[in-house]
Amino acid sequence: MSVLETGGRGFLNGRLTEDQPGEASTSEADCKVCVAVHVRPLIDTEAVEGCQSTLQVTAGQPQISCGQSYTYDHVFGGGGTHPDLLYDRCVMPLVHGLFRGYNATVFAYGQTGSGKTYTMGSAFNAGGPARGVIPKVMEAIFARISSNKDTGFTVRVGFVEIHREDIRDLLVLDPRAQSAVHIREVAGGGVCLAGATEKEVGSQAEMADVLAQGSLLRATGSTGMNKHSSRSHAIFTITLEQRREIPGVAAGAESGSDDEEAMGAGETEYLCAKMHLVDLAGSERVKRTKAEGTRLKEGIDINKGLLALGNVINALAEGKAHVPYRDSRLTRMLQDSLGGNSRTVMIACVSPADINLDETANTLRYAARARNISNKPVVNRDPVVAQIAHLRQMLAAARSENQTLKHKLGGDVAQLEGSRGTWDSAGIPSGDDILAEQFEELQRRHSKTELDNASLRLQLVSV
Repeated sequence: MSVLETGGRGFLNGRLTEDQPGEASTSEADCKVCVAVHVRPLIDTEAVEGCQSTLQVTAGQPQISCGQSYTYDHVFGGGGTHPDLLYDRCVMPLVHGLFRGYNATVFAYGQTGSGKTYTMGSAFNAGGPARGVIPKVMEAIFARISSNKDTGFTVRVGFVEIHREDIRDLLVLDPRAQSAVHIREVAGGGVCLAGATEKEVGSQAEMADVLAQGSLLRATGSTGMNKHSSRSHAIFTITLEQRREIPGVAAGAESGSDDEEAMGAGETEYLCAKMHLVDLAGSERVKRTKAEGTRLKEGIDINKGLLALGNVINALAEGKAHVPYRDSRLTRMLQDSLGGNSRTVMIACVSPADINLDETANTLRYAARARNISNKPVVNRDPVVAQIAHLRQMLAAARSENQTLKHKLGGDVAQLEGSRGTWDSAGIPSGDDILAEQFEELQRRHSKTELDNASLRLQLVSV
């Protein structure tokens, strides 16, 4: 089912925009990273300190000013679009694309205490209110699965964190049973996690339980800016596998067609796509967080990872030949999401308080640059099945042309025999040069089609 058919939104002209009736959304073409800004309200401590809002959102436009004006794809909160529409406007198209075989990524970026975990919904528990991106994604996936009875689905989830540049599996309850998790390159330029646990889930409740279990193990701590500060980058990954029967090439219309030509009915299409939901730890300044000891070391490592992410964003936005993905584990894991095989949404979470002006300005600047990043999403289907399907399409087209030519040949010959009673020794109607040329051309095309058919049969046998 396409994005258009479900009334969603798609990537048109390289950006995430509203699908219009009669328009198809961009599929396997370059598309820009969609960037949304989420402005949280002033919190109680900021109000007590007398903080004032320093952000101005342009009415009716996705534009925000903080000493300098920036334009994004969306601005939520702070006088812009209502935050409750964030999922529908930004994330729903990615879920629709997931069912069409496209990888997807949503990540929240911003300073500590800017509302990233709240926006992503990483702290969601089964039975609680479905606030945030992750709970709504869960709900949408299983609603779509339950309404599609013609396709076989398998859903698996993984949950890891990057804490002080170490990758920890949050689905392993016993720390003593933790095995090393490594980032590995895969064919096509992507990456995968070797050694990480994946759990198969059959319902929204099961997936929520896995999320809650992993969130309890995530590294958190109290700082001077946030009592429940995330001390690691967390990546919750949903893998969706689909298997469905697709119409194959029907048996040849001619009598006596080979069994080999009649193959193809009931071909199985296999799609496997992943969705990464990323809750980044927030950038922080030591003089503001008053961190010491372990918390200080964690803050330094968090800032190093975010600096590496900023460098990757700058390199991609400026079109540099070298992109420093290998400078940190965070950027290695986001290699597909930024400039690779994924449809990506970046949610920049910011505080409007004047006390956070410098951090907010930095976040807005990086977010504006990220809009210039082009990804190259493709449908993730089994390559062997895709090749066979392509060959079968070519064979069907050649067979159709074959039948058309034979029908035309039969009609022309009958017409010639009715209008001309005699044929010369070459089998051409005497004195009719135009019909003679047409007859010879049809014979040549028919011969070429027969040769193409034979070649395609050999290719199918070799596959």
